[in-house]
Amino acid sequence: MNKSLKKLLKKIIIAAVLFLAGFLPLPQIWQLLLFIASYLLVGSGIILKAFRNFFKGQIFDENFLMTLATFGAFALGEYSEAVAVMLFFQIGEFFQSYAVNQSRKSIAALMDIRPDYANVRRGKKVVTVSPEEVKIGETIVIRPGERIPLDGTVIKGSSTLDTAALTGESLPRDVAVNDEVLSGCINLTGVLEVQTAKEFAASTVSQILDLVENASSQKAGIENFITRFARYYTPAVVIIAALLALIPPLALGTFDFRDWGYRAITFLVISCPCALVISIPLSFFGGLGAASRCGILIKGSNYLEALANAHTVVFDKTGTLTKGLFKVSKICPENISKAELLRLAAHVEALSKHPIALSIREAYGQEPDMAVISSVKELPGKGITAVIGTDTVAAGNLKFIQNLGIDTKENHTPGTAVYFAVNQKYAGCIIIEDEIREDAAAAVAALKAEGVSQTVMLTGDRSDIGKKIASAAGIDKYFANLLPAGKVQKIEELLKQNADSGKVIFVGDGINDAPVLARSDIGIAMGGIGSDAAIEAADIVIMTDEPSKIPSAIRISRKTLRIAKENIIFALGVKFLVLGLGAAGYASIWAAVFADVGVSVIAILNAARALRLNKSC
Repeated sequence: MNKSLKKLLKKIIIAAVLFLAGFLPLPQIWQLLLFIASYLLVGSGIILKAFRNFFKGQIFDENFLMTLATFGAFALGEYSEAVAVMLFFQIGEFFQSYAVNQSRKSIAALMDIRPDYANVRRGKKVVTVSPEEVKIGETIVIRPGERIPLDGTVIKGSSTLDTAALTGESLPRDVAVNDEVLSGCINLTGVLEVQTAKEFAASTVSQILDLVENASSQKAGIENFITRFARYYTPAVVIIAALLALIPPLALGTFDFRDWGYRAITFLVISCPCALVISIPLSFFGGLGAASRCGILIKGSNYLEALANAHTVVFDKTGTLTKGLFKVSKICPENISKAELLRLAAHVEALSKHPIALSIREAYGQEPDMAVISSVKELPGKGITAVIGTDTVAAGNLKFIQNLGIDTKENHTPGTAVYFAVNQKYAGCIIIEDEIREDAAAAVAALKAEGVSQTVMLTGDRSDIGKKIASAAGIDKYFANLLPAGKVQKIEELLKQNADSGKVIFVGDGINDAPVLARSDIGIAMGGIGSDAAIEAADIVIMTDEPSKIPSAIRISRKTLRIAKENIIFALGVKFLVLGLGAAGYASIWAAVFADVGVSVIAILNAARALRLNKSC
């Protein structure tokens, strides 16, 4: 609990003691003094706010209502009721501030990922500087227990990293030389030397902080409704209260202004819209915090609300449903053994840095013998030839091998085929496939369980590969051979088809996905491996690169929205009921206190449930 909350709690306790003392069998003047002391202790701040806001033109707020109502109660001689209204109003303010403070803590925990310094190797010395002063390409040293200040690549050392602050995952990650590391992670064991790849302003930690700091500025539709509602509702009830105090006694000719004045004051106390004005934003704030603890960064309450109405989820293939990592899936030799074909393939691709070449060397499992490799000639995008020992080996696509005058058999197995020839004779092919993510099928199944009507996959890859991945993941429809412009066109078509049905979500990771992410109703980027452009264009960022987080985000969205709607129905229902009873003279100020403060406290406690929605991950 912070200092301001502790101070408020002390005031409430002292004021409550003075309030209760006012009911002791004391002379009337002492009772009055005790009530006034209690009132001023808890009410002076509210009265000052009301007067300040009055001169700023912000007249009709809860401070004005409480001040007007309690002044009226004092004027009618209802001292205990006046104090009770202000005391319980401050109790409600305490619960509200406490709940908001807890909600802010859940998001502020992410702010702890901001590194305070960076150890930079400059010459023979290691100097400590601000992360903003480190340039791209410099070497930083991260000792055990320190936070990684900038994104980069490990050039020396090995260690284990705590990535929980970024991804929400508790399992540590091992890193070694050539591995990429992200700022914000904590180095747990060994000393690492990292060559920086980005400046601090462009680093992962900086992007996350920017997303979190700006998330609450984008209000949900339901929040905007409550703001507009309060703007008209509050002055309306003040006017009604004034008419209630004056018209009936004049119309009836009783001139009993005390009775109708009491009803008007009761009406004012009941009408305070605190429960709605505070609990609704608090619900969304809690939902944003819960999502962030799951490794789901949502850029605003409006996107959190929109997720609840998800109808169609569209996936990019590479890097989203698949890992973006190639792997040898099949070896098809011709007049040669599998082992020999793989050995020759690994050697002919020994100098290439292409992902397909890397996957072939990984499948070989040994370091190629560079001494036996000579006369390497590469035609980028087509193929490569080299002399391996005494054999002339060619590797490439079908057209490249055929152009060498070699009779080649086309392989129709889904995947990327690399064809080989040895000494001008066809030697077979190796099929390379992008691995599907382990949780891709589970994610699609979970989306359907959440009521998503349609799942679609867009890919620039061949139709046979698209069909295989879509089938494995359980995707309803797929569209292949698409360029970036083609993906945007498909999204446009889906948006038109689903204009009245619900929201269209697109999930992608690459720079070519940025236009589609921006065009869809809700764009979701895979943040861990996603490009800067994709993360910038997206409305939601999945830091763990797990598609299974998407149904979790939808669950959090729907539960948050349900909590907000519960508060609206409960608060308005109780208020309108007691307002009617108060106007008819059947509700006292004590009932009004419950209708205001009691409802506010219950609504705030209900809204605080959103803080625990990360259990939906």
